[in-house]
Amino acid sequence: QVQLAESGGGLVQAGGSLRLSCAASGSIFSINAMGWFRQAPGKQRELVATIPSIGVTNYADSVKGRFTISRDNAKNTVSLQMNSLKPEDTAVYYCNAQITEYSSRRYYDYWGQGTQVTVSS
Repeated sequence: QVQLAESGGGLVQAGGSLRLSCAASGSIFSINAMGWFRQAPGKQRELVATIPSIGVTNYADSVKGRFTISRDNAKNTVSLQMNSLKPEDTAVYYCNAQITEYSSRRYYDYWGQGTQVTVSS
């Protein structure tokens, strides 16, 4: 069993910053890509940023230059530093990780429970 636990959401004024963190725990053999997605009311879930175990990060055009994704492979964590926040960044943010379980060696796509980010104008 694997769990993703998110933290760091909240309310911030436009132009402000927030940092989201996500920790994976449980029966983990390896983690491939990790990332953040978001879903605003009435909209589909969309990619914000992803980071592979090794390689180049990927960002949605709407957050390039403002958000930075990073990970700590030793701690199985992924973070999202969000700067220059805009009201349109308001959404529930979900952590995602592609994990091979230790016991079964099966590969699954895991999601966190979501954390609310609200940016006021």
